[in-house]
Amino acid sequence: MVNIDELYLAFRSSTGVCTDTRTLLEGGMFFALKGPNFDANSFSEKALDSGCSCAVVDDASVVKSERFLLVPDVLKALQELGQHHRRQFNVPVIAITGTNGKTTTKELTHAVLSAHAPTLATIGNLNNHIGVPLTLLRMTRDHRFAIIEMGANHIGDIAELTAIAEPTHGMVTNIGKAHLEGFGGFEGVVRAKSEMYDHLTSEQGTVFVNSDDELLMRKTEGMDRVTYGTISSPPPFLLGNEEGSAGPYLSCRIVHDDQNGLIATRLIGSYNLPNVLAAACIGFYFGIQGKLVFDALAAYEPTNNRSQFKDTGRNQLVLDAYNANPSSMKVALENFAAMRSDRSKLAILGGMKELGAASRSEHSGIVELASKLGLKCIFVGPEFMELENMGITVHLDANAALDAFMQKPLTGQLILVKGSRGTKLESLLPGL
Repeated sequence: MVNIDELYLAFRSSTGVCTDTRTLLEGGMFFALKGPNFDANSFSEKALDSGCSCAVVDDASVVKSERFLLVPDVLKALQELGQHHRRQFNVPVIAITGTNGKTTTKELTHAVLSAHAPTLATIGNLNNHIGVPLTLLRMTRDHRFAIIEMGANHIGDIAELTAIAEPTHGMVTNIGKAHLEGFGGFEGVVRAKSEMYDHLTSEQGTVFVNSDDELLMRKTEGMDRVTYGTISSPPPFLLGNEEGSAGPYLSCRIVHDDQNGLIATRLIGSYNLPNVLAAACIGFYFGIQGKLVFDALAAYEPTNNRSQFKDTGRNQLVLDAYNANPSSMKVALENFAAMRSDRSKLAILGGMKELGAASRSEHSGIVELASKLGLKCIFVGPEFMELENMGITVHLDANAALDAFMQKPLTGQLILVKGSRGTKLESLLPGL
């Protein structure tokens, strides 16, 4: 069995870490992770033959040379290595979690901080017990900041991730209804997200808090906190308010001390205002000048079907199909209803996953809200199929919806596309 010092020596001699034989690194360390339906120990020899410098395994039967590094548990070894590597650096490590907006806030914060100095950030949504150590292992001596996104499906997940990353600063963007099945209800969500605060309290870290959110303000009472929002709060604080729109995009004014900027963002929806303010708050906290902060926020363009605006030639789309839960669905619908447009509006809404026993009532609530807002809707997914008696237009899945759009094309409309990742609403784009 190798110990952490031996593992770290192998890491320092490698070109990096990989966990998938489809994306092997020449000279990299291969970690043979296990899952419900696979055991990568059996692929370790292939990884070495393909150019990896060594393979970290926890099955002694596959060990054939000193290039196989045997550990008790490969996942725990990866996490321990990530933690050990993180401890070699004395830089601010900023952890971001929350029900909605954490990835967008992470990307905006990365845009702001990297305009000032080299900044490490989570790629995509590699925000779980595997993604966090992989992100930490990308840290180099050049980095002056690290931004670590943290996701959670169960109580204890954030506690585990903060123990690995040991953040010095942190943020909970908000606490809403998501993954209710795994958390056992909303109170479980509150408890899970509060694990970020527990860590920062124990380590005397700093927390960034939306002062408009009474729950978050209550939870962080007495902590070393920096606040941002649209209403005044105890200093230090940053204020922002939505201004006249630049087309379909969010435009806002940010004020902090003597810094004052009007920013025309490339983000759709007033619900992105707290995400923009959070990134600005972190930038100002670390001493970044106003022009750099404002320019970085204005230049950021969302990707990956998050808060994007697309003109397909036939229709205009508000594309927010990466994820959805009752909280984000509500604000998306309200924002869409309030958008000014000379086109007729249509909302294509996909099912929300992992809601457990609350699924039927939460989906019914979305149908009722859309009706109250006067929005014409097409629903997609088995979660909405159960509600056909409410007189809605619904398709079983995205394939069925796409077939319907191909047979009867939609034209000249402003269309909101919003749903959980598992519903795969992005596959509808060829029909829109």
